[in-house]
Amino acid sequence: MFRTAERNTHFRSAIGLADLIYVGTVRHIRKSHRNAIVGLAMNMMTTVIMVAAFYLMFSILGLRGSAIRGDFILYLLSGIFLFLTHTKAVGAIMGSEGPTSAMMKHAPMNTAIAIASSALSALYIQTLSAALILFMVHVAWHPVVIDQPIGTIGMFLLSWFSGVAVGMVFLAIKPWFPGFASIASTVYSRANMVASGKMFVANSMPSAMLAFFDWNPLFHCIDQARGFTFINYNPHFSSISYPLIVSVTLIMIGLMGEFKARKHASISWSAAR
Repeated sequence: MFRTAERNTHFRSAIGLADLIYVGTVRHIRKSHRNAIVGLAMNMMTTVIMVAAFYLMFSILGLRGSAIRGDFILYLLSGIFLFLTHTKAVGAIMGSEGPTSAMMKHAPMNTAIAIASSALSALYIQTLSAALILFMVHVAWHPVVIDQPIGTIGMFLLSWFSGVAVGMVFLAIKPWFPGFASIASTVYSRANMVASGKMFVANSMPSAMLAFFDWNPLFHCIDQARGFTFINYNPHFSSISYPLIVSVTLIMIGLMGEFKARKHASISWSAAR
């Protein structure tokens, strides 16, 4: 009967939105495992296994001479961190709740919050995993020296942002063609095992081969990240602007597609998936 009227200002709305995204992010992080430490350890093991596999492959095949002169482990980590961050972001956006999800029945919840929560949860896990692995290498093995840390972190974030952009396109396709979207995202992730360029650098590639890789925003991110990481590597055949422009374009396309799908949402879509 007696209620105090609260003025809903823009600042109050922003705080409420940030709180919802925070709660959604925590929920997504807890999805992988009930114990947060075990979930983080499992994610770190993926990176460690990939580093060990590539280290053995380079050593057995005698390809270490083709890497950048410097810390070989840091060379591997600089590619694998960005590759996993990009791939995890694509998967997180693809797996976010759609307009027919049960979570959307709660009044404050919407697809924008679900997408933002999924993207931030992937970034949080990958950032924490990368920081802990670098710390352990620095303490237990040898000092880790990064020439330009700010630029390297920027490329790490750009690889995540480009993954979010690609995931948005797949998410927009998913309600209309769920089978195709799932297969296409899997093929894209598998193709990036090679197309990301984490095993080599652009400066050492012949121009005929370079044409097969420079379409990929992640290839540019990894090559530029190594330019910031190593003092004696200056990337000539990649750029920062290309992945940024492509990512913003894909984000706009994905948002328009998601808006169209949300307007025509049907409860039968959930049953079809």
